[in-house]
Amino acid sequence: MAWLGGFGAVTAVRAYASRAGFPYLAGVVEPLRDALVERVVRSALARPSADPAEVARLTEQVESARQLTATLLRTLRGVGVTLAAALVGLGLLAPVVLPLVLLPLLAAGVLFARLLRPMVARRRAVVLAEERLAAEAGRALEGLRDVQATGAGEQVAASLAAAADASAAASRALGRASALRALVVALGGRLPVLAVLAAAPWLLAHGALTPGELLGVSTYLLQQLDPAVRTLAGTVGGWLLNLAVVLDRLAVTTAPPPTRPDGPPARTPGRSPSHGGTRGEIRLQALRYAHGPAAAPVLEGLDAAVRPGEHVAVVGPSGAGKSTLAALLAGVLAPTAGTVTVDGAPPAGPHQVALLPQEAYVFPGSVRENLCWPSPGIPDARLHAAVAQLGAQPLVARLGGLAGTLRDPGELSAGERQLLALVRTYLSPAPVVVLDEATCHLDAAAEERVERAFAARPGTLVVIAHRISSALRADRVLLVDGGRGVLARHGDLQVLSPLYRELVGHWLGSAPVGAAPRGTAGLAPRSR
Repeated sequence: MAWLGGFGAVTAVRAYASRAGFPYLAGVVEPLRDALVERVVRSALARPSADPAEVARLTEQVESARQLTATLLRTLRGVGVTLAAALVGLGLLAPVVLPLVLLPLLAAGVLFARLLRPMVARRRAVVLAEERLAAEAGRALEGLRDVQATGAGEQVAASLAAAADASAAASRALGRASALRALVVALGGRLPVLAVLAAAPWLLAHGALTPGELLGVSTYLLQQLDPAVRTLAGTVGGWLLNLAVVLDRLAVTTAPPPTRPDGPPARTPGRSPSHGGTRGEIRLQALRYAHGPAAAPVLEGLDAAVRPGEHVAVVGPSGAGKSTLAALLAGVLAPTAGTVTVDGAPPAGPHQVALLPQEAYVFPGSVRENLCWPSPGIPDARLHAAVAQLGAQPLVARLGGLAGTLRDPGELSAGERQLLALVRTYLSPAPVVVLDEATCHLDAAAEERVERAFAARPGTLVVIAHRISSALRADRVLLVDGGRGVLARHGDLQVLSPLYRELVGHWLGSAPVGAAPRGTAGLAPRSR
């Protein structure tokens, strides 16, 4: 009864220790998960054209990494204690048998470690082969009607068969490595038992062990050491292997795009670049974009070159692709064909091209946080200067100054939200600013003040125009229609393009200059 009471007390201590260990486990696992989620989100935002299914797979991989890490830590803790206790027990009971146990155990450990790298490579090959097979099958099913219509069934079936064969071959290679791993585990778990049994007659004959000690050693080996070795090998060779592959896939699929050798130098967030040299040069070459494989292209063969520091207004009928062009300039959309380059390289994020759409984003927080996001640390003097240049002083003062708090952005009007977002964009370090009807909720005088302030800002300004005044203030006007574009001065464009003359007539006929209707989606009726 005393022994049972002692075992019960130890069990209670063990239960308390297990419960007390979970906060420490969370202290390791949750920061890892948060770091992986942040990496996935940043990668998705840097590659907005990524397939949503890819992002979903990444989030699943993040959760798998979290669960595998937690399981590994819990299991390795228990197995490590069991293995150490078995070796200590053997050492106390019969030190003479330790060489017979440790030598096979160490040999198996070395062989197992040598097998880990090939097994990781083969497990990665299985994952990649399965991903390729799933991608091939998805494309085949998505285009099944086209496959049937073109009679390409045999070619598609051959492609799928090749992908399936590659997946099967990768699985067989992993199976062979797993069989070898099982042999090594048996070597580490069972060979010590065989060694002790083989040496038992000599040990008993020379009085090195008593029969009771031999029975105790066998019990330690069969009930403690062998299960611990098998569990450790299964944990490391299974869960740790999967964790290594998951983390490798996350590292590969969320890696930042490589920087072109001739591209612009990296910029430090939050610092204003010097807009000298060729900063802000935009080139569109044979640009094509369609919303889907079967959709008619919105832009088709668009060519244009915007000089550094130039102020360009983009005009065209409703649905001509002006907002699509703005998204392509900012890198939010990827071209179907052709190229968009800023300073000789594809758009590389908000620190190169700052896009402000019609719906301004304002979040709960201080006025300073809204104006400085995502580049904190802007001096107050520069903040006050920007607020004054864009005419936002009355609004900022009413909100309580830079330290004022925005508890509910919905309490601001659409024009007030636009004005705060405009100040934020004005403070951006990007050498190119794209305003996609970002002033449509401002009156004509406020819009003029904003556009003149942005035009005086170092860098290039592209304005998706919704009033004739925006086109008149620009250095040149890009007329977009039928997927193509013409870039010229306002006066020259009136001579070159009947459509542009019609748009100007529609503007002037709708309302006096400076009092055109606000928030219009286009500049002319859909039919012309």
